[in-house]
Amino acid sequence: MKLSRLLDDHGSILLAGLGLVVIGLAVAPAGALPQTNGGQESEAQRLRRLAESRPLPSIANADSNDQMIAVTGIDMTGSSVLYLVDTQNRQLAIYQASGGSESTQGVKLIGARRIDLDLKLYGFNDKSEYSFEELEKRFDQAKNGGANPPR
Repeated sequence: MKLSRLLDDHGSILLAGLGLVVIGLAVAPAGALPQTNGGQESEAQRLRRLAESRPLPSIANADSNDQMIAVTGIDMTGSSVLYLVDTQNRQLAIYQASGGSESTQGVKLIGARRIDLDLKLYGFNDKSEYSFEELEKRFDQAKNGGANPPR
């Protein structure tokens, strides 16, 4: 696919994603808090202190058009994350942008996959009270004058 065609088809989403990545690069690194105990703090103590003193960020944004869905957020490390869903080709791509010094700045593809078969699953790792099959059976019974469906 030619670059001009890609920009014509997905230009606004790609530009929005690029803008969010640039914002993510400007964010300070997650471990930028000063050390205590004269630098003798263990890694476990440092992580515990960070978790207690730093609330998890909850900044997120989403946008879409007739072909793409873009969702951004911040992960537990403080890095910006971009989820792109191509609704036409049923593809998912996840990117992470990290800030800090020049040597730690960057954008990394975390994962990508086709999701068309995922969307056909009735359930996977589903911890719900009722499985799809159980709900379907209950709704069929309710439709035919049997028990009421769960609420």
